Amino acid sequence: MPEQSLSLSLHPAIGTIDAAEWDRCAGPDNPFVSHAFLSAVEDSGSAGSRTGWLPRHAVLRDDTGAIVAAAPMYAKSHSYGEYVFDHGWAAAFERAGGQYYPKLQVASPFSPVPGPRLLVSPAVPPAQQGAIMQAMAAALSQACGELSLSSVHVTFCRPEEYESLGQAGWLQRLGTQFHWENAGYASFDDFLAGFNSRKRKVVRRERRDANACGLEFRTLRGADITRAHWKAFYRFYTSTVDRKWGSAYLTERFFPLLSERLGDRVVLMLAEDSGRPVAGALNLLGSDALYGRNWGCSGDWPFLHFELCYYRAIEFAIEHGLARVEAGAQGEHKIQRGYLPKPTYSAHWIAHPGLRRAVADFVAEERAARLLEMQALAEYSPYRQEAPAGEED
Repeated sequence: MPEQSLSLSLHPAIGTIDAAEWDRCAGPDNPFVSHAFLSAVEDSGSAGSRTGWLPRHAVLRDDTGAIVAAAPMYAKSHSYGEYVFDHGWAAAFERAGGQYYPKLQVASPFSPVPGPRLLVSPAVPPAQQGAIMQAMAAALSQACGELSLSSVHVTFCRPEEYESLGQAGWLQRLGTQFHWENAGYASFDDFLAGFNSRKRKVVRRERRDANACGLEFRTLRGADITRAHWKAFYRFYTSTVDRKWGSAYLTERFFPLLSERLGDRVVLMLAEDSGRPVAGALNLLGSDALYGRNWGCSGDWPFLHFELCYYRAIEFAIEHGLARVEAGAQGEHKIQRGYLPKPTYSAHWIAHPGLRRAVADFVAEERAARLLEMQALAEYSPYRQEAPAGEED
């Protein structure tokens, strides 16, 4: 650990932290931890007392007052909107007489997007960055104890953060998502050429049917997305939430505010019927990835979801030379469309020794099961295996 004193402060709003200082730690790669995104979530009323996501952003400073690390953090009175499920832990602890909530959640709200969570300043020498992560981990667990909270959860973190937190004694948990990776494709047809023939035909049929519905498809960015577009998209968003029995965390104000603050990093793919938007898929653009977030539709058209959310995202990534598309949580159906299983990572610090032991046993068994599951799912890959000489698929 660096030979200096470090102090942790917790902030009730991202707006109380200088945007340039925060973004220097967050880096340019992942928009979901940018000051712009987090401020749009808060200023729109999406994260706050209404939704039970109370900002408590962590900032670690050295003895000169300079920020050496930060973390987007929230005090939670429930486990909704996280996509890494600990409801069972909470129920078991409370049946035993414990109090699981409130807890601390280090995350990007409502966003199951892997990315940095322990944001270390680039001013910290590379050789000391691991030590700063360890210092942040220690500071967060100490703050949790001083506040008499049950736990701290760092979800959808990077592999190196996962390892560092594990070394600090945090419990490690694996999840699964489905990502598309760009192998230097020149076009969508070039990508499909890598499929076996049967699965290639399925994708072509889905695209043909989706594009034969008489809808017009548009990809809009930044200032090209109007208030009318966002009004329509919010309708799609709430109708999808209603059908899934979920909660509409994001307010109507969030979407135009996000567009205003993130500009061209907001990519909205729309389907229109005679000029009227009938479906949309919201994506955010990182330095090397397109991140799919929200989708909604006001009608029923064959394969429209696949076209807007998966295939057009792949086309966009190929056109812009992006390394991958991350299409959100869950969805084994994505495998047949070229999105293969990838591990996601989280780490958990739990104060109560008995609960900690029980959760440690659970996540150890779960990790082993996840690895086997990902291996089994990979067998359903649509990509053509190398055939022996003289044979074709």
